Amino acid sequence: MARAAVLGRLSWQLARVSAFTDETPDVRSIVLDLSAWPGHRAGQHVDVRLTAEDGYQAQRSYSIASAPEDEQFVLTVERLGDGEVSPYLVDELRPGDEIELRGPVGGYFVWEDSYGGPLLLVGGGSGVVPLRAMLRHRRAIGSAVPVRLLYSARTYKDIIYRDELMQLAEEADEVDVHFTLTRKQPEGWRGYGRRIDRELLDEVAWPASDEPLTYVCGPTSFVETAASALVGLGHEPTRIRTERFGPTGT
Repeated sequence: MARAAVLGRLSWQLARVSAFTDETPDVRSIVLDLSAWPGHRAGQHVDVRLTAEDGYQAQRSYSIASAPEDEQFVLTVERLGDGEVSPYLVDELRPGDEIELRGPVGGYFVWEDSYGGPLLLVGGGSGVVPLRAMLRHRRAIGSAVPVRLLYSARTYKDIIYRDELMQLAEEADEVDVHFTLTRKQPEGWRGYGRRIDRELLDEVAWPASDEPLTYVCGPTSFVETAASALVGLGHEPTRIRTERFGPTGT
């Protein structure tokens, strides 16, 4: 009921496309110009609505990829083969086009410096999008909260924001980034090469005794596996926040 009430106060607005960045062969970041944006918190999402010429409408939710402090408002979208909205956003949208947008939405899967840490971020596929917004927010405000990111992708070329994430880790001693590739690893790969499970989390995650604040985002099965494994390792369930979406095969 609370979610419905919040959405009821939000209005649809037109957002104009100004630029694109191809993150991977299947993922595109879309820069949008908004005339009346109230601001957002790191980890929130928006609803996007498309209307066909015959009046048919399709609506999907997408995490906001940009930090609240960023000059540009960005959505990062993964093309889903059977999707109604994502193929259009990734393949058909052009600069100058307009889409309908409503938000920001969500107050649970967000992070602010006052929440503290240490911070554990676990992402699968495009589940890294809101986690990237958190990392950018942390850097923008000069937070000293230590953070570890464990990110699972199919292959090296499927790592979204790869260069940026590695740079964030190089810039700050308090930021650790770990990649695991589930399908194919390049020659000389020094990261992990398996799906995220209890053993991998035991190697990478903060120990439960440190009481980390954890955010897990990705396909439903991925999130359930990671969250259950963390609880099995002794992590407090109330310190684990999850956000899930349809399967992407990660």
